[in-house]
Amino acid sequence: MRIGFLGLGLMGEGFTRRLIELEHEVAGFDPRQERRLAASEWGVSPADSPARAADGADLILTCVTTTDNLEQAIFGASGAAETIGRDAVLVDFSTTVVARTTAMAERLKTATGAGWVDAPVSGGPPAATAGKLAIMAGAGDADMARARPVLDGLAASLVHVGPVGAGQVTKMVNQVCVLTNFVVLAEALNLAERGGVDTGKLVDALGSGYAGSNLMRAMWPRMIARDYAPAGYLRQVLKDLDMVHDLAHDVKAAIPMSTQAAELFRLMAARGHEDLDGIAVLKLFTGEPM
Repeated sequence: MRIGFLGLGLMGEGFTRRLIELEHEVAGFDPRQERRLAASEWGVSPADSPARAADGADLILTCVTTTDNLEQAIFGASGAAETIGRDAVLVDFSTTVVARTTAMAERLKTATGAGWVDAPVSGGPPAATAGKLAIMAGAGDADMARARPVLDGLAASLVHVGPVGAGQVTKMVNQVCVLTNFVVLAEALNLAERGGVDTGKLVDALGSGYAGSNLMRAMWPRMIARDYAPAGYLRQVLKDLDMVHDLAHDVKAAIPMSTQAAELFRLMAARGHEDLDGIAVLKLFTGEPM
């Protein structure tokens, strides 16, 4: 299948490596020339604009950092909407504002006839490369059916949760669970270290009980090793928690835990750590040099 891919950062690299492995034809755009050149090394055909990447594509896949960036890539100068075909479907893996997602989907449909699937993901770059992501998709049935053959190759779990916008709401729920637990895991690990426990045995000791989780198994070994190299950036954690706040305000939902977690991540960003992984919040508990 011919695929146009917009956004070749940490996640975009994983996605496009997997798509090439599955023998799809991929044209990729990123505003950073070095990312386009890097992607060409694993088989992506570099495009110099979103419009070029989308031209002739059956699916246009996007994975960008903000809702503004997504709108610019689609509707801005040389945007994908200039060349996308009426039978194509745009699949957005980004985490974006719910109301703007539904508005952009309607705008694209009106302007071009193309469909839209909002398909935010959980799992990080290694899962993207391995095709083991959790994908929560919002779309009409026909658009979902057209996108599913490609999405199945990228996911360990692909669930169609409702119409366009439902995927983003589900991702906000996911982020509440994951990002507040970054803080919980940091608090618990610091308690264990100060209590003299052999932390290397903690995952085995707790993993089979109610405390065990995929997040614990993935993050605690890195936290124990103080490996804060970004699988995702702390600034993105804050962006997502701010979107959780906005959605909660709109639907009148209380989010005290997420609000407290956001303040701790905001403190980390203020101290210059926004480009570390979100698990670096551990520094606030351990007293490590900031």
